[in-house]
Amino acid sequence: MLHPSALLTAEESRAADKAAIAAGTSGVTLMENAGKAVVALIAQEYKPAPILIVCGTGNNGGDGFIVARLLKEKNWPVTAAIVGDEKKITGDAKTAKTKWDMTGIVTRVFSPDLLKESALIVDAIFGTGLDRNLDGAAKDAVTVINESRLPVIAIDIASGINADTGAVMGEAVKATHTVTFVRPKPGHVLLPGKAHSGELSVYDIGISGEGVTSAYMLNGPELWKKQFPFPTAQSHKYTRGHAIVLGGAISTTGAARLAAMGALRAGSGLVSIAATQEALGVYAIAMTAIMTKLHMNYAQFSAIIEEKSVTAVCVGPGGGVNDITREQTLLTLKTEKSCVIDADAISVFETNPKQLFDAIKGPVVMTPHEGEFARVFKATGVKTNRAKEAAKQSGAVIVLKGNDTVIAAPDGRVAINANAPTWLATAGSGDVLAGIITGLLAQGMPAFEAACAAVWIHGEAAIHFGPGLISEDLPAAMPHAIKKLWAQ
Repeated sequence: MLHPSALLTAEESRAADKAAIAAGTSGVTLMENAGKAVVALIAQEYKPAPILIVCGTGNNGGDGFIVARLLKEKNWPVTAAIVGDEKKITGDAKTAKTKWDMTGIVTRVFSPDLLKESALIVDAIFGTGLDRNLDGAAKDAVTVINESRLPVIAIDIASGINADTGAVMGEAVKATHTVTFVRPKPGHVLLPGKAHSGELSVYDIGISGEGVTSAYMLNGPELWKKQFPFPTAQSHKYTRGHAIVLGGAISTTGAARLAAMGALRAGSGLVSIAATQEALGVYAIAMTAIMTKLHMNYAQFSAIIEEKSVTAVCVGPGGGVNDITREQTLLTLKTEKSCVIDADAISVFETNPKQLFDAIKGPVVMTPHEGEFARVFKATGVKTNRAKEAAKQSGAVIVLKGNDTVIAAPDGRVAINANAPTWLATAGSGDVLAGIITGLLAQGMPAFEAACAAVWIHGEAAIHFGPGLISEDLPAAMPHAIKKLWAQ
């Protein structure tokens, strides 16, 4: 059976289909089940109105003809239109088209005029197998569908979106809702495909995925909840870890304070900010449950992080791109304790990334945004591949941030996060995330799972707070996300 969190690439989807057919479920049956799923969604979300089903010549078009037939049986006013050469329709799609023809309704050739008569569109032009840029009639059809601003239900994936990468293949439908089958596809959750998918619904159509291994996972509790450090009756602050956050200068204390609050809310039993004499007073006055530890030089800083009670360290937030940040990062890595390298602690190695990578021996999570990533890593291509290659290069778990954050482990595991609301893009939110990861590492959670859990909690907290969020709101909203975990 497929993992509940699996994301299926186009190739993996084809393998799952073939396995189901080999096990005795016909392709026609699978296509009928897909059509029924789309109709169920439409009937749930919309009242009967003139609906235009735009079909291609492949299996996605076959799904569309089934949707047209089933809606007609429900007395919806249906128009089916084809994009492409009807003579190219073969196999199961041809069977679906023949059944539609038996209704007596003539299939139209797609034209913009059909949109004037419609209140709703079903996009059944291309599915997950698209591997080329749209051109000609197909591209023109997608353009006018988008220009119509009518609600669009996409079957499997919005036409023009690459199922594996989320890339727009020349032009792509902007769907209101996407109905997909078995499992989501990477292109549903990676930008820009995520922005073209609208609301995503996943239906079981009788494909188990037996024998299919997925390359990517959708980040969520099913992926890491068993490793989450829920406290027990025997827990106390000394059993829940001690996280150290390296404090920045007096002019940049906010970043470290946000990270420290994130670590504390994540459950770390003790959280301390290691600060210089100059900034110590600011941290001491601003924080209550968070302790401060004074360091005047590298030796004192090393002594702090080498204390036996310290179980995780966060370096980078507000540290500045300077020699001090570089040296403190290297000193931290030398302890081989669990560590989060964020912000300036990444950028400071722009001219010598090998120095950073060679120093990574213990459990390390790096949390770059795209700009920081480009400074240190030479990986190119789609986001999943870049994160995966960076993890392999560095030996660290990579959290490549964004609305479609990708978490990659050195052993090849990759998870894509999909729960980040748009209002999470605000100054300081990354500092809180770094702190959450640190707090979970401090409690002994493995690095990949801690990174995945923190990214999910970060998103859920933002969802709970809602629009208007600023980074200071995130720690206070985190208990709602963690409570959700307890309830599952």
